[in-house]
Amino acid sequence: MREVKTYMFYRQNKLQIELPPSPYADANAAAAVQELLGGKFGEMSTLNNYMYQSFNFRNKKKLKPFYDLVSSITAEELGHVELVSAAINMVLTGTTSPGDPDSAPLRPGVDKRNSYFFISTAQTSLAGDSMGNSWRGDYVFNSGNLVLDLLHNFFLECGARTHKMRVYEMTDHPTARAMIGYLLVRGGVHILAYAKALEIATGVDMKRMIPIPNLSNEHFETARKYEAMGLGNKLYTFSPQDYKDVVLIWNGQNPQTGAKLEVIQGAPEGAPMFDLEAVPEEFAPGISEEDFLEIAARLKKNAGL
Repeated sequence: MREVKTYMFYRQNKLQIELPPSPYADANAAAAVQELLGGKFGEMSTLNNYMYQSFNFRNKKKLKPFYDLVSSITAEELGHVELVSAAINMVLTGTTSPGDPDSAPLRPGVDKRNSYFFISTAQTSLAGDSMGNSWRGDYVFNSGNLVLDLLHNFFLECGARTHKMRVYEMTDHPTARAMIGYLLVRGGVHILAYAKALEIATGVDMKRMIPIPNLSNEHFETARKYEAMGLGNKLYTFSPQDYKDVVLIWNGQNPQTGAKLEVIQGAPEGAPMFDLEAVPEEFAPGISEEDFLEIAARLKKNAGL
């Protein structure tokens, strides 16, 4: 009997792209990048806006190409949240060093913009913005009106693009900039996709408004690599068999480059997941070498090895 695989959310232990190793720690750069994660126009906002719109979509069968579009982009945004978090974690790595508690090993955190990194999350990303404010559920816009939701999504992606450009200009950290360059290219795909969806739904040529801001990705060094790979022309379904009708929207030519637009049934190949080392001064993960050996022995025993 042939095995039938069923996927709801299917996760792979990969990042969407490989990020360059962080050559130095920069907690203030990480704080700025937090805006691209948990700010009003950050990846947590794009994810949750599209996710709830896809959950609550009415007339999925009649309006399937639009449903398929929002659903496909939702899945990509999950990976973007993970990618920005990884970049923050890499940029933070090495900010402090192990030491006796009485030597105040976390003292460097006192002079950084976001002390939550050192107090709350053991020098990892936060579900919040660049000022330490928590991400808010009322950032989600889900009106139930298809044109209004698509128009909001177009605006949201343009706002996100603006913030990415500004954070890019705030730091020259190579890990942060590599991540931002990739997201500028992929965010451009989403902007164009929503513009094309609005044109189909209303007849209004939204493509004439882009790029917003009026600056191409070619002006950003780390974005040029991904543009050259053609990633500004590909829209992924993130599903082996569903959301195929997105091709009814994502087709034709890229209005900025003239390149052919292409739907990829599935997901990007991905890259190895970044592995965070222990931070003893933060008691993270709090597993000593002796604890590890005991855990390993219990796992082998439970597995009958």
